[in-house]
Amino acid sequence: MKVDPHVHSRFSTRPSQWILQKLNCPESFTDPMKLYRTAKRLGMDLVTISDHNTINGALEIAHLDDAFISVEITTYFPEDGCKAHVLALDIDEDQFRDIQAARENIFDLVPCLRERNITHICAHPLFGVNDRLTEDHVERLLLLFKNLEVNGARDNAPNEVLKGLAAMLTPEIIDQLTDKWNLEPGYPEPWKKNITGGSDDHSALNIARIHTEVPGAASLREFLDGIERGNCRPLGEPAIPETMAHNLYAIAYQYYKNRFGLEKYVNKDIFLRVVDRFLGAEETPARKSSLIDRFQAHWSTRRYLKGAGSSAKVQDICRREAARLIHDDDKLREISKGASLPRAKGKLWYRFTEGASNKVLRHFANTILGQASGGNVFDIFQTLGSAGALYTLLAPYFVSYTLYAQDRRFARAVQDRLSGKPPRQRQPRVGHFTDTFYEVNGVAKTLQRSVDLAQRTGKDLTMITCNPSPEYDTRRPGVRNFQPIGVYDLPEYPQLQIFYPPVLDMLRFAGNSDFTHIHSATPGPIGLTALLIAKLFKLPIYGTYHTQIPQYARKLTGDSGMEDLTWRFTIWYYSQMERVYAPSRATARELEERGLAPHRILVYPRGVDTDLYTPAKRNGFLKKLGVESGVSFLYVGRVSKEKNLHLLSSAYKRLLASAPEANLVIVGDGPYLEEMQRDLADTPTRFTGCLDGEDLAACYASADAFVFPSTTDTFGNVVLEAQASGLPVIVTDSGGPMENMLPGETGLVTRADDLDALVAAMHTMATQTETRRNMGRNARHAMNGRSFEKAFNQTWDFYKKAG
Repeated sequence: MKVDPHVHSRFSTRPSQWILQKLNCPESFTDPMKLYRTAKRLGMDLVTISDHNTINGALEIAHLDDAFISVEITTYFPEDGCKAHVLALDIDEDQFRDIQAARENIFDLVPCLRERNITHICAHPLFGVNDRLTEDHVERLLLLFKNLEVNGARDNAPNEVLKGLAAMLTPEIIDQLTDKWNLEPGYPEPWKKNITGGSDDHSALNIARIHTEVPGAASLREFLDGIERGNCRPLGEPAIPETMAHNLYAIAYQYYKNRFGLEKYVNKDIFLRVVDRFLGAEETPARKSSLIDRFQAHWSTRRYLKGAGSSAKVQDICRREAARLIHDDDKLREISKGASLPRAKGKLWYRFTEGASNKVLRHFANTILGQASGGNVFDIFQTLGSAGALYTLLAPYFVSYTLYAQDRRFARAVQDRLSGKPPRQRQPRVGHFTDTFYEVNGVAKTLQRSVDLAQRTGKDLTMITCNPSPEYDTRRPGVRNFQPIGVYDLPEYPQLQIFYPPVLDMLRFAGNSDFTHIHSATPGPIGLTALLIAKLFKLPIYGTYHTQIPQYARKLTGDSGMEDLTWRFTIWYYSQMERVYAPSRATARELEERGLAPHRILVYPRGVDTDLYTPAKRNGFLKKLGVESGVSFLYVGRVSKEKNLHLLSSAYKRLLASAPEANLVIVGDGPYLEEMQRDLADTPTRFTGCLDGEDLAACYASADAFVFPSTTDTFGNVVLEAQASGLPVIVTDSGGPMENMLPGETGLVTRADDLDALVAAMHTMATQTETRRNMGRNARHAMNGRSFEKAFNQTWDFYKKAG
């Protein structure tokens, strides 16, 4: 015999979830007879409704032969008001009044149920209803209750923990808990627990998802006796966060559909048709449309597709984009016409909401970045305020993932407590979000090496990024690449694009990955997604400040106001972090001066692959480029204005007057490349394009000196790579690179943006052979102590210490 003892109707007085309170939708709105029909259609032998603290819904079906009355009781621990939920099965109205009189105190309620021989079950004992549940409460619940429920609306991990706890209980453990709490169980063999299952369904969408089976039972009495004897088992499919979110959407929709009489509009609007099919309380085909209905639906669809009604309100944009999505998706369009829905329609609803929200997110992201590019500061804040409503529309998913993560953490804590073991120190499981991973730059190369080293050393690091290139679709161990939902091309920087991440997909991935720490290497859209995930899952989040974005904004736009606005956003973003890793002391000072709290900032170690970059790779690589003699200066990096390459061009042309055999080799690509090639067309300058791996290592080792005139780099990986390759370096006194060398020992430091100083430094390197070679040897020696593996392990220890 199969029964779902945990279903709610419109009479439930319990607020369904926090989100519904925010939406002014305080209760489920499902008709009891609809619940009954759905439960029977799903194969339940008997049907009951267990509303919160009322039996009105159960009474509406009590006249049916295969229905019985139940209630879900909200009770409290008297010392702190912690709520617990208790199912009481097969009761009458007199018993219900007795229960109501006793329910305020759990220690009064349980004896009341026992004295009346009422089968009762502790519902979802590992879920804190009002966020006050602790391990202490759970220990007493295990003493008070023989019957425990695995819940069909909650995460399955706590359900499995509950089963494990029930299996591990012994008479000795029960005796210890009895003495600890001075609480007698009051029933025989309290270490033997009976596990039941219930759907905890508030929406009529997931009835019997988890239910209880008593094999061989042929009547209600035999079913209840089977529970008391332990001849019962929970069956069904565990819930996922998307299941709960679907329920929350459905509860809100059903409530407002009834409140505002939306029924008469359903067949006249393609958007409402699909929503009603997914979120309606009973699985029925759409009612037959009249000629007028079909005309109105056709007219509304055409209006959506043509973009009529260009309202900027997020609700209107969502409606338009969702309707367009329905029109473009064959499956959704068929559903709007009455096609049957799959049993797991929560997954299809996720696909629908995810697709619609992605379109809306892309719309707002394009608008905001377009306004930023045009310097329309006031419009930016106006758009942000409007886009904030999107958070409310997606809140059911946010709430669901938050609760699931919370349940898992608490279940682990209870398991540790009752097993008698000290709390587990979980090994770090880090989700590292970055918008630069596949690119050719120092940050990307560092992240790539970090993933490879983590794989080799067994550290749980996942790099999460977003790039549309087809060659990145293949799964690389330790990397999860998402296809962006949109892209913004920066008009000031043609080769730089901003990708918009699929927020819900990333959220789902992070929830399934069970991270212990979140790390963000960017304050851009991907970094904002990382921050959202950390806040929802209540995880520590760490940030790396590796790019001087405000300075880039000024250099690329020539607008100091845009630089100031970018600084304000940057400091706000990094103020949300537990720690901000700055790659240099200069960068740390700048962040502090701009307003970031000093206690958040930590200068972290960075290393270099001393096996790849080594003087031993000197093999005449430059001869392939036509460089036969003379001193060769090398630049490696992005070829763009913010790297001060116009200064390098001018310095090199002046150097040729005193050192005509000097060569310049430019490795890299970027928006300034063609202009730089034109500027140096009459000089012995070689442009190689991008190099990596052994070719790059050989190019480094085969040069004679490295020159890096940038003033906007927070670190400068290439400076380490050059020194590891045995090259002396020339850097400026602005930014992080000067901290990666020893002035006068491994290279020279020039004044920032000073052409004469740069020419003088290059002249020294070109003409003083012994000085140059000594600095090169010193450079390699200095880098021997900065291996990449050593630096990575030091950084990983930060996560361990943080817990």
